[in-house]
Amino acid sequence: MERNPDAFWNPYLAGVALGLVLLGSFLVMGNGLGASGASLRMGVAAVGAVAPSVVEGAPGLARAWNGGHPFDFWLSFEVLGVLLGGFIGAYTSGRLRLETLSAPGYPRARRLLLALLGGLIMGAAARVSRGCTSGQALSGGALLSVGSWAFMFSVFGGGYAAAWLVRREWR
Repeated sequence: MERNPDAFWNPYLAGVALGLVLLGSFLVMGNGLGASGASLRMGVAAVGAVAPSVVEGAPGLARAWNGGHPFDFWLSFEVLGVLLGGFIGAYTSGRLRLETLSAPGYPRARRLLLALLGGLIMGAAARVSRGCTSGQALSGGALLSVGSWAFMFSVFGGGYAAAWLVRREWR
């Protein structure tokens, strides 16, 4: 397949597909979508394998670990499906390539460091807000949760404000 960096899936088709996946998740699993629970359990399982006393000494971590394997939790399989879906989406749109995108003149190492820092902040925020963006916005929004709708308005408002502040970086 020829590489085209401007090729994306049709956003309306992708939105309908995501809605159908969410509906399927509710019908099959009885739960909506979300990723932070799986990453928490995988992280706690990794710490539990090395230092079980640390996990057992923290009540919140002990509940997430429960002495089990991270793949005892269905969201772990959802995260693997997200990775597979991302791979398929990139392949079918001709965008499958190992690369790091950043603004012209922006060092690759700085881009990766800021991405890691942003991921850590988002992970901590997901714990504090009791859910990640997909869980809060998609699942909570579909259930008409007022808190989830307030969360999404805040996400879009914050993203819009941040984009205005850093817009010169991407020109």
